[in-house]
Amino acid sequence: MSKKRNQSEKPKVIEEELNTIFSAEFLEKTAKETGFIIRNRIINPLVMFWTLTFGFGVQHDRSFANLQRLYENNAKIKLSRSSFQDRFTPELVKFVHACVVHGMENIMQTPNLKLKDKLASFEDLLTQDSTIIRLNKKLADKWPAARTRKVAAGVKISLLISAIADGPKRIALYGERTSEVKTLRIGQWVKDRILLIDLGFYKHNTFARIDENGGFFISRLKNGVNPLIIKTNSVCRGRSINIEGMRLKEILDKLNRQVIDVEVEIVFKRRKYNGKQSKDVKRFRLIAIYNIEDKKYHVYITNIPANRLDAEDIAVLYSARWEI
Repeated sequence: MSKKRNQSEKPKVIEEELNTIFSAEFLEKTAKETGFIIRNRIINPLVMFWTLTFGFGVQHDRSFANLQRLYENNAKIKLSRSSFQDRFTPELVKFVHACVVHGMENIMQTPNLKLKDKLASFEDLLTQDSTIIRLNKKLADKWPAARTRKVAAGVKISLLISAIADGPKRIALYGERTSEVKTLRIGQWVKDRILLIDLGFYKHNTFARIDENGGFFISRLKNGVNPLIIKTNSVCRGRSINIEGMRLKEILDKLNRQVIDVEVEIVFKRRKYNGKQSKDVKRFRLIAIYNIEDKKYHVYITNIPANRLDAEDIAVLYSARWEI
C-alpha cells in the first residue's frame, strides 16, 4: 500500500471512529436527557454537535454568525438569528459536557490495557500541560500577554492530571509569560509516581530532581541533545556494533536495530545557589524505537528500570499522554 493511499485513508478512519463514539443514537438520547431538545426541534442536535466540534476554534473569527452559517450549510436550512442564538443555553452546555465526558471515557477504556498489571507497582500516572486564557485588556498591568504588539492580557492555567483519578490533581494560575518548565514544581509528591513529560517541560535538572525524590519520568529526547552511551540493556544477535562509549548521534543512523535500549550519561547545570551554578552528571535510560512510517527513530529518555517496563512499554506509555 502506497504512502499516498495511507494518507488518503486516514481522514476516513478518523471519521468512522468519531461516528462510532458519537453515534446518532447517542447524540439524540443525550440531547433529550440534558433538556437541550424537548419536543419541537428547530435545531437538530446532531448538526449542532458537529458544528460546535469542527466550527469552534479552527478560525480566529469565532462569531455566532460564522457558526450559524456553518450550521445552515450542514443542515441545509435557513434560520433567523434569534432561532440559532437562543439555543445557546445552560442545557446546551450540559449536552456538550456530557458528550465530552463520554468521549474521554471511551478513550480511557481502549488502548494501553496491556500495561495495567505492570503499572500496579506505581502510585499514579501523571501529565502536566498548560493553556492560555485571554483576559480583558484592562487587566494587562497585572496579567500582561506575551508575543503581542497590542495591549492585551492573558493568564496561563497549568493543570496536573492524574490517570488514576481520571481528573485534575492540581490547578495553578501563572502569568502568560511564565515558561512551561517553571510551572512544574518537583517535590516529595512525585515519589513512586510516573510523570509523562512534554518537550515544553524538558530540562535535565527537572529529571534529576524527579529521580532524587523517588519519582519516575518519561520524555521524548530533545533535538540537539547528544548523550554518551554507557552500557546497553539489550543484547543484539549476530555481529552487532558495540555502541558503548559512543555518542547517540554517532550511531543512530548506522544501526539496523528496531529497538535501542541503553544507559546514557547526561551533563547538566544545577540551579543557582548563592549566586553560583555547578555542573552535575546523571545516568538515565535512553530508548529509541524505529518508526516505519516516519522512517526514523522515536527517542525517549526515562529513569524507569528495564526490569519494570521494557522498551516497547515505555513508548506505549508515553503515547498515553495524549489520551490523559
